Amino acid sequence: MIDYTKEELVELLQKYPEKFNEWKQEQEEVDLSEVDFSGINLAEIDFSDVDLNSSSFADCALSFVKFNNADLTSVDFTRARVLECDFTDALLNGADCSYAEMTYCNFTDADMAGCIFSESDLSNSDLTASVNLNACRFDEDTVWPDNELMPEDFDAKYSDDLSSLKDDEESTISDY
Repeated sequence: MIDYTKEELVELLQKYPEKFNEWKQEQEEVDLSEVDFSGINLAEIDFSDVDLNSSSFADCALSFVKFNNADLTSVDFTRARVLECDFTDALLNGADCSYAEMTYCNFTDADMAGCIFSESDLSNSDLTASVNLNACRFDEDTVWPDNELMPEDFDAKYSDDLSSLKDDEESTISDY
């Protein structure tokens, strides 16, 4: 059994993704936490059950990637293009998906508490069975899938909350 460093695994993922998938099957657990994958293209990778906590996929192109039961806590997906990826049972607490295009993805039983979707495009993604979607952050520019792909109790209408603290429009005049 070959033992790779995190840097060697990133290189393996880029050059020989099928070898990574084969290697991963033999592992009891895979720790890729705090790894910077920024700007690379990944397709048909199996990250199921992998610890990716605090990693960055910023500016990546991801297609047909399996994140089943993966720890994606505080992962950076900003400006990523995520196409037909499977997030079933994934932990996405605090993940930043701002400006990301996450289309045709499956979020069944994915925990979305604290996930940030500012100006994200979630077109055609299945969020019907996602968990804690009401505890995510989004704005008026977030593109949601059609209602049949959304949980029944979710209100996709944007309203300002404490996370968007704004100063009053009125200027105050003070006497000196």
